[in-house]
Amino acid sequence: MLITIIAGARPNFMKIAPIVHAIQSAKKEGKNVDFRLIHTGQHFDKKMSGDFFEQLGIPEPHANLEAGGGTQAEQTGAIMIRFEQELLSNPTDLVLVVGDVTSTMACAITAQKLKVKVAHVEAGIRSDDWGMPEEINRLVTDSITNYFFTTSEVANENLRKTGITEDRIFFVGNTMIDTLLKNRPRFIAPPIWEEANLQEKGYLVLTLHRPANVDQESQLKDLMDEIIHHSHGVPIVFPVHPRTAKSLQGLGIAAPNLHFIEPLSYLEFNFLVEKAKLVVTDSGGITEETTVMGVPCITLRDNTERPETITIGTNELIGTNPNAIKPAFDKLFNGDWKKGGIPPLWDGKTADRIVAHLLELSVKA
Repeated sequence: MLITIIAGARPNFMKIAPIVHAIQSAKKEGKNVDFRLIHTGQHFDKKMSGDFFEQLGIPEPHANLEAGGGTQAEQTGAIMIRFEQELLSNPTDLVLVVGDVTSTMACAITAQKLKVKVAHVEAGIRSDDWGMPEEINRLVTDSITNYFFTTSEVANENLRKTGITEDRIFFVGNTMIDTLLKNRPRFIAPPIWEEANLQEKGYLVLTLHRPANVDQESQLKDLMDEIIHHSHGVPIVFPVHPRTAKSLQGLGIAAPNLHFIEPLSYLEFNFLVEKAKLVVTDSGGITEETTVMGVPCITLRDNTERPETITIGTNELIGTNPNAIKPAFDKLFNGDWKKGGIPPLWDGKTADRIVAHLLELSVKA
């Protein structure tokens, strides 16, 4: 069984790394399984060099479609055209897509048009916000997927509501957590750790990149002012996303305890997260990592596709109104934050379960 694995953006590689490892292990055990790794080139990331793949322990992609840039439609079209050529040149038994980026949707469509079955890892998650491009990608991908690998019972129920039968839904857990747990002993301190004399549980980590928070300068400034004002003077470490950096120019935001830094590598960023007193973010994936590491997390969004990080984990969804920051910070600094727990099957063995299911399906086919 040959599985073509798709990755288009940096977070995708963190999700597919354990699947690659599980396939390699199964192959060594004599199982009839192999993979071809395709990078669509959707996002060009200077940090995604040989060092990045070495950190995650995965081989360089077999092919890079170099389909980055342009509008949503231009990018989708470029990925589909180039992935069609890839599939025609390198036939496969199954296309495996992960997450909710444009590459996920585009490659799923292309595969189905060529009568190749599709498996979706992280299927069924929903924000119910059609203003998010990722939500459209999730809906389209899941509408044409053959096999659904899910992270939670909420995702399972979302799929059932659309008529997906139980024999196509596989509750396996979260591959992002496989990567996190495998690499946790290898986290490394970034330069800011010593430069700012950071102490464990003595600083905040901040990440912002969503349009609702960073595209309007007034909103970004109000959020930053509230975060700084209610931080009790503890250091705030802010790895700045390129999108956010553009909005920050000219705002003149500064404070003695605020540290703007360049984006960090996976091992460096999670070192900071693990030891932080609090993470403030508008990212979905980071809320999963804080939940597993037991770190308090505030999400500056009006909705989330990962509700288990709130109902079970350490995350609180407070919306995008800057006035909501003070009550949340007060709760933290008063020592009233919930302890949280770890969602079922977020145990580091998700990829093994995925590959076991795929091998069973190949026998039945």
